[in-house]
Amino acid sequence: RLQGEDSEARHVLFTNCKDQSCDGIRKVMPLAQDLILGSNRFNRADQKEYCIMIIGVPNVGKSSLINVLRNRHLNRKGASQVGAVAGITRSVLHKIKICEDPLVYLLDTPGILKPNIADTETGLRLALVSCLQDHLVGEELIADYLLYLLNKRNNFRYVEMMGLQEPTDSIAEVLVSGAQHLNRTLKVRNFDGSIVVRPDVTLAARHMIKSFRTGAFGKILIDSDKIE
Repeated sequence: RLQGEDSEARHVLFTNCKDQSCDGIRKVMPLAQDLILGSNRFNRADQKEYCIMIIGVPNVGKSSLINVLRNRHLNRKGASQVGAVAGITRSVLHKIKICEDPLVYLLDTPGILKPNIADTETGLRLALVSCLQDHLVGEELIADYLLYLLNKRNNFRYVEMMGLQEPTDSIAEVLVSGAQHLNRTLKVRNFDGSIVVRPDVTLAARHMIKSFRTGAFGKILIDSDKIE
């Protein structure tokens, strides 16, 4: 369907970088080699090695793809640092060998996004999947959008996780209850100089967001409205 809607989309593969036996992972290098050899742009008859650049949006798994290909074809550990947040790769790294025959090197690159985001909801979706750094958007705002998505899909796993009695639309209620449930508090100085203990709602928001990103709420397709 993607190829039908986008004239620029070709040779789409779905991959799981946590599974060495993934069919998509197995097809990546043969497909890349066929595309290079079939290209008329340059004369590659005497080409002895290939250097391929990996590009994509932040936190989409570029470094993870390089590492799993390196492990699959060379049986070596990963050479590119990975992390579940945007901005781990900050510059184009050195060439990383991932295949001997043919000799193939990959270049890891920083994630790229359009210079502007179409609307607020698109920005929140990007933030929810770590394409934007959390502190730039705000953990509580991201958690609020996550709550909206979960309720919209009748996914109420957060109720038990955050120590609630029933579903709610109030992110303040969720985070206060979550902080109490997790026994996370914050000491702050009051206007009169006294110290008061309050629920750490920011930590509760981080816990809720992390739970989503690690699959605690199950498999959720954020952009389901775009393919229905």
